[in-house]
Amino acid sequence: MTPERYTKISQVLSCRQPDLTVITDEVHKGRNLSAIVRTCDAVGVDRIHCVVPKAGFRAYHGTARGSHKWVEVQNYESIEQPILTLQGQGFQVLAAHPCGASKDFREFDYTQPTAVLLGTEKQGVSEAALRLVDGTVTIAMMGMVASFNVSVACAIILAECQRQRQQVGLYNGPRLPADLYRQRLFQWAHPVLTKFCDEHGLAYPPLREDGEVLDAANWHREIRALGYSSPVGSEQ
Repeated sequence: MTPERYTKISQVLSCRQPDLTVITDEVHKGRNLSAIVRTCDAVGVDRIHCVVPKAGFRAYHGTARGSHKWVEVQNYESIEQPILTLQGQGFQVLAAHPCGASKDFREFDYTQPTAVLLGTEKQGVSEAALRLVDGTVTIAMMGMVASFNVSVACAIILAECQRQRQQVGLYNGPRLPADLYRQRLFQWAHPVLTKFCDEHGLAYPPLREDGEVLDAANWHREIRALGYSSPVGSEQ
């Protein structure tokens, strides 16, 4: 791993926002969900929460182009699960949903723990979700169409989240819990070793200050002593 790559990974991880996330309520088009993941990576979201459509989901890699490697996608069977879980952790859950009670998306405070909820392409946010959310946001439309594409709406709202958070300095230093930061650092810097350790249920080896495996030769010897073929390579 080059020093430049290690610096880039460290810089990106230092901007990750553990208290900003997205919930998708059965968004079923792969292209849209992949675009949402791409936007989440761009604004520093570490993990998103997706209610799996009944028809299933397969990432549209033409849009994502690897973004799924940088954002964890957690799947659920029902919309109640992620909403109640996040609210229990202190998140406000705001649904992108045009209705009489909705407020302009810029009127909300996104510097507090926030989950932006996005509905399916045809039906929008489900009634089950609307009964649980803490508020609904809308984006003013000046044309003939009734709403933005779901991935575009996501980008508009998250851009406002980023703007507000930058103003108060939430991107100025690492905010991920230390153990999660180390986990992400290893996963991003050493994808081959990550796959090997995950497949065999092994703990990730510690890293040096430059991101390389601490005493790599000894770690490989220990792996071989356990009966495993030592993995080759640790770079992408």
